[in-house]
Amino acid sequence: MSLINPGFGLIIWMTIALLIVLFILKKYAWKPIMNALKEREDSIEESLRAADRAKEEMKELKLDNEKLLREAKDERDAILREARKIKDKLIEEAKEKAGIEAGNIVENAKVRIQNEKKAALVEIKNTIATYSIEIAEKVLREELKDKKRQEEYIRTLLKETSLN
Repeated sequence: MSLINPGFGLIIWMTIALLIVLFILKKYAWKPIMNALKEREDSIEESLRAADRAKEEMKELKLDNEKLLREAKDERDAILREARKIKDKLIEEAKEKAGIEAGNIVENAKVRIQNEKKAALVEIKNTIATYSIEIAEKVLREELKDKKRQEEYIRTLLKETSLN
């Protein structure tokens, strides 16, 4: 029962022991513990400030990223517009070249057709002339089988031909 109702001497000795422990703690341990707590508090506060700075930097980076993204999209759109313009220009140039080449081909074909037509006409004329000469030769042979008729025909031709 002495623990439930401690005696007066025990209370004094416990108080003295507590005061000695407090004195030793204050003399040797209290300052390092308080300094460690102060350092811990300072490091926590610095970490919180760093986190706030990082949070602000993240906001700025996010804004910068959004700005860069908008600029990249605008640049992409500009490049696509320019590519479309170039494509349209190339298509138009190709159409013009094709039209010019088609015109040249048609013109060359017309010239060739005219040349072939002239060549065919010359060939037909030559053939007709050859046939005419052959027919005339055969007709003349038939008519001039006789020597007397030949001499008479020659005289007629000489009269018709005037010599200068």
